[in-house]
Amino acid sequence: MHPLYQQMPTSIFEKMSLAAMEHGAVNLGQGFPDFGWPQAILDVAAEALLSQSNQYAPSRGLPVLRQAVADHYNRHHSLVLLPEQVCITAGATEAIAAAIFATIAPGDEVILFTPAYDAYAPLIRRAGGVVREVALQSPAWRIDGAVLREAITGKTRAIVINNPHNPTGRLFDRSELEAVAAVAVDHDLIVISDEVWEHLLLDGQQFTAMASLPAMADRTIKCGSAGKIFSLTGWKVGWLVASPALATLAARAHQFLTFSSPPNLQEAVAFGLNEGDDWLGPMRQSFAAARDRMAGALRAIGYCVQDSAATYFHCVDLEASGIRADDRTFADRAVVEAGIAVVPLSAFAEIDPPRGFIRLCFAKRDSTIDAGVAALERAARLFR
Repeated sequence: MHPLYQQMPTSIFEKMSLAAMEHGAVNLGQGFPDFGWPQAILDVAAEALLSQSNQYAPSRGLPVLRQAVADHYNRHHSLVLLPEQVCITAGATEAIAAAIFATIAPGDEVILFTPAYDAYAPLIRRAGGVVREVALQSPAWRIDGAVLREAITGKTRAIVINNPHNPTGRLFDRSELEAVAAVAVDHDLIVISDEVWEHLLLDGQQFTAMASLPAMADRTIKCGSAGKIFSLTGWKVGWLVASPALATLAARAHQFLTFSSPPNLQEAVAFGLNEGDDWLGPMRQSFAAARDRMAGALRAIGYCVQDSAATYFHCVDLEASGIRADDRTFADRAVVEAGIAVVPLSAFAEIDPPRGFIRLCFAKRDSTIDAGVAALERAARLFR
């Protein structure tokens, strides 16, 4: 039996969602919306299921979707991508896995900015790599180029960056991205750029793709997600985009992970990407309204809610909120005793985890937000 999996706990997202179901709690932990998907895309998926092929799609994805992904990024990021540079995967996590397995050899070191999505470290270790954490500091959660450079050794092979950033809701600015790019160029590193939240931008924010920076197109593997773009997380349709050589390498890893994803869902995602971008503005306005509703209500009852510029997550500083408990204790008791599921931020790091913060998903209907806030008010009373 593989020791990595023998010692691996259940994902914090699965743990808290199962606990929410067991205790009938409001689930603000796992990051999935309960509104916001375009009905027309569902209609195309349903029609394709009945009228088109239900057999294996090509491993690298349906041509129509690979072309749609390339066109989408050429339009948004002024890139010059060909469909040969796109590989469709079973969600962005599988894209990240394929990118890691294709580029990391045993003994290679990989930089993570923590708090970090909890899939990165196990995947790096499964590839035989060594995780090196670079901790971001609250409340700014900024990338410090000097600190990053200190973490580089002769064994460093890659940097994994998530922008916009889960769990903090940060959108890294161009200067931060340029600092990462400079280190990558100077040390001949691959950058695996998890950009699944690229369209979940609030307050008129502008996103910069890592591959669009000078000298980064040939050393960046971008991972994207239709589930995040269209609020259809259960579809698990993602992709990776890279130079022809890196895309081919990652596709070889992908073929022995899932091989392909459902063709009707690929057809529907291609339709959604090709329909244009008129849906982006209303989608962002809806999520911004949900963010403001939750943040305002939580602040009114004494919680210290950090600003969120992107994604659909809030970070709450427990100590600054007058909560006398660490994040794990708060989460474990709150779901049982107050009926609210949250995610502790300490699950997003191993070496120096932030222990005084929780993450909340605000991509919820008003009724869900209101019920969650009421439950969090009950939870606060447990620890004040």
